[in-house]
Amino acid sequence: MAMDARHRVPFRRRREGKTDYRARLALLKSNLPRVIVRRSLRNIQVQFIEFDMKGDRVRAAAEATELKKFGWAHSACNVPAAYMTGFIAGKRAIQKGIGKAVFDLGLRRPTKGNRSFAALKGMLDAGVEIPHGGKIFPTEDRIKGAHINAEEEFEKVMASLKEAFQ
Repeated sequence: MAMDARHRVPFRRRREGKTDYRARLALLKSNLPRVIVRRSLRNIQVQFIEFDMKGDRVRAAAEATELKKFGWAHSACNVPAAYMTGFIAGKRAIQKGIGKAVFDLGLRRPTKGNRSFAALKGMLDAGVEIPHGGKIFPTEDRIKGAHINAEEEFEKVMASLKEAFQ
């Protein structure tokens, strides 16, 4: 690494490949809360985050592991779980007074039909306004769990979610 007087070291998170600061600034200029979908091997988290000079603040959040309380017995990291987690987070955001937001994919590539877009569809169905393209969502069969034989269970869990957030 060059160490002369004219060398400028990039920010740590940029060096590690974790943050695209140009994209982050563009999202922050909208003055809307950001919606972030974080995925791991066993869980999906959806968070509504507002910018603050002292640090970002989480205003509303949901995790896919919460679905077990509503009767979901399948994995917490598949497409139906992502949709329902987005639905829960969207309902909580509306309860906190957040009606509009902007979707932040981070450094992930926008692949048609992935779990992040299933969570986005859940938030839209919950009533949150988020700018999006219409052809990015998974098919209705995948959202309802046809690929894992969980359509009936999906309907039961969605009915209990809608009842819980009225």
